Amino acid sequence: MKRKQFIKTSLLGGLSLSVLTQLAFNPFQEIYTREELIGKDNSDMIGLKFLMKTKAYSSFVTMQSHAYKAKVAIRVVSGYRSFEKQKQIFENKYSLYLSEGMSPKEAINKIIEYSTIPGTSRHHWGTDVDVFDSSMPQPESILEEEHYYNDGCYTKLKKWMDENANRFGFYEVYTNNPERKGFKHEPWHYSYAPLAKPMLQEYRNLDLKSIFEEENILGNEHFSKKFINRYRDENILDINPELI
Repeated sequence: MKRKQFIKTSLLGGLSLSVLTQLAFNPFQEIYTREELIGKDNSDMIGLKFLMKTKAYSSFVTMQSHAYKAKVAIRVVSGYRSFEKQKQIFENKYSLYLSEGMSPKEAINKIIEYSTIPGTSRHHWGTDVDVFDSSMPQPESILEEEHYYNDGCYTKLKKWMDENANRFGFYEVYTNNPERKGFKHEPWHYSYAPLAKPMLQEYRNLDLKSIFEEENILGNEHFSKKFINRYRDENILDINPELI
C-alpha cells in the first residue's frame, strides 16, 4: 500500500460516522502529503509534454479541444515543476543578482517579483499551467504581459480564456488588480480550482521556515520571520479570490 493511501486509510478508520458522512458530501476533501505540496511527489500526475494531476489534466484537455474549435491553440509552457527545478531557478537568479552587486535582500526581493521560493510554487501541485497560443507567430520571449493585451499575439487566447476558462475549472491566479500585492500580474498563469483550493488550504498548515532551512535553500538565512509572514500573506495568499 502506498504511503498516501495508508495515511488516508488509517485516518478514516478512526473517524466517526458523522465525520465520514461530511467527507462523502465534500468533493474537495483530500489529504496531501508534505512531499506533494512542496513539489517532491508527482506520482499522481499524467501527461506527455507536461504533467498535471489526473483530474486537472483531463479538464485541461477538454478545454483545449473547445478552444481549438474557436481557432485558439492552447499550449503549455510550464505545468508541474519539481522542487529541484524551482530550486535551480531561484538559486541561479540569486547568484546572478549577487554577482551584479545586489545585496542578498535586494536579490531575494527582485526574484520574488515573478519567481517563487522553492517549496512555495503553485506549479509544484500539478494544478497550474502557463499557457500561450501556438497558432500565432512566436515572439522570442513568450511570457510577456504585452503579448496578451491590445495587439499582442496572444490577445485572442486571453479573450477566449477570460470568457471560457472558468467553465472548465481554470482561473487566472495573479490577476491584473492594482489592489493585489505579491507577484506581478501573469495573464498566462491559470489554476485548476477544484484541486488547487483544497491544496492551498492544506499548504497553509506547513511551516515554511522549517522547509527553507531543511532543504538548505541558498540565501535562506536572510528569510526573517517578518519576511516569511509577508511572503505568505502577499505572494502565496493575495491571489484571485476564486482560488482561496
